[in-house]
Amino acid sequence: MTRPSVLIVDDEPDLLELVCLTLGRMNLETRTAADVASARALLKNQPFELCLTDMRLPDGDGLDLLAWMQTHCPTVPVAMITAHGNVETAVKALKLGAFDFVSKPLDLSALRKLVGSAIKLNTRNAADSTGRHPQRLLGTSPTMQTLRDMIARVARSQAPVYITGESGTGKELVARLIHDSGSRADGPFVPVNCGAIPTELMESELFGHKRGAFTGAVVDKQGLVQSAEGGTLFLDEVADLPLHMQVKLLRVVQEKTIRPVGESREERVDVRILSATHKNLSELVASGRFREDLFYRINVIELRVPALRERPGDIPELVTAITRRLCHKMELDIPTLSDAALQALTTYTYPGNVRELENILERALTLRTGGQITPEHITLRPVTPPAGAATAATATAPTSGVFTAPPTSDILAGKGQHALGDQLDDIERQAIVKALQQTRYNKTAAAKLLGMTFRALRYRIKKLGIE
Repeated sequence: MTRPSVLIVDDEPDLLELVCLTLGRMNLETRTAADVASARALLKNQPFELCLTDMRLPDGDGLDLLAWMQTHCPTVPVAMITAHGNVETAVKALKLGAFDFVSKPLDLSALRKLVGSAIKLNTRNAADSTGRHPQRLLGTSPTMQTLRDMIARVARSQAPVYITGESGTGKELVARLIHDSGSRADGPFVPVNCGAIPTELMESELFGHKRGAFTGAVVDKQGLVQSAEGGTLFLDEVADLPLHMQVKLLRVVQEKTIRPVGESREERVDVRILSATHKNLSELVASGRFREDLFYRINVIELRVPALRERPGDIPELVTAITRRLCHKMELDIPTLSDAALQALTTYTYPGNVRELENILERALTLRTGGQITPEHITLRPVTPPAGAATAATATAPTSGVFTAPPTSDILAGKGQHALGDQLDDIERQAIVKALQQTRYNKTAAAKLLGMTFRALRYRIKKLGIE
């Protein structure tokens, strides 16, 4: 079997010898070039699994070679060797399509990990061509096809990716697809909701702590960053990080090191950082609530996930897929959808996006009594899209028969992202509890009284935490 081949481009003989020796021990073939011209000649005549190039070369620099390779051999990952502390150059290289970077003086452990990841990437791409990965991002609209293309491109890199989009659009799904499609797919994917961790516990949760670091620290604890070693750390709602934690995250991104609470030494970590938020980080930077230097470090590549109202043509496909998944989860027979119900679903503007569509369908499956979902089973709320939002479908009055939830002053004022959902849950919970009390907790009788199937009632009881 042919060994993978790596091209090393540098004009320092000692460094070339060190890298060749290191990669040779990894059972890799190596070829060397001392300048851009020699590297181009080798790349034209021989296939490589990776190109590792210094930034400064006698007849140009590594960025020149990177740009040439993007056109002439775009499938070959390029890793940059940068001067120590020259983060600006490294970020520029990542923006131009570099796979990753390693700083001088070379950390051989980090170098081996980088090279191993690049070799895995080529192996995974070959597997992908045989259809090994199922498609999980639904929709055939142009915006979704563009998003899929971007995911495929950024998956080939180790650069930090910043995912933007409204709540409920599927930002975590996009992050998982980037992870699953890249060289780190065999490593862990660790999602962290930055807004759900109390401020006083955040440093310990993210970076871990040593025994005795503070009252209650009776054993060493690994942080979430360390648990993502060799894989991907997804920081959801990164805008909620307090300023003192933003400083520490900046060091993780720039230096790839962390310091657990109570530890005197820093530890190296090998994680890829993906982040997301539904807030406008640029505005937070302008107001001083988010560090500008961190913003530019995590925003090397930006992906925008479109709102559901921008792609109404994808709604029928989403409805079918979500209904099938929910029926499997709820142990229900798959119903049909009336034309009027589908019309109501496709003309609604979904301020809560795909997550709201899923909640609407879940309620419809609970409320139906026959084999078809009709407008009477669909609960929509009267809302208009956010000011200035791009829309592909204008808000219309709900289709006749669709139940429109009564607005409250809090909902109309926008207080609480899930205010309406919580209100509807409370109404459902009260109705189910009342039916159970009336039937002396006979679930079969309660289901009949409520006009739903036994399995749907059992699912809603568990979902609403009644038992």
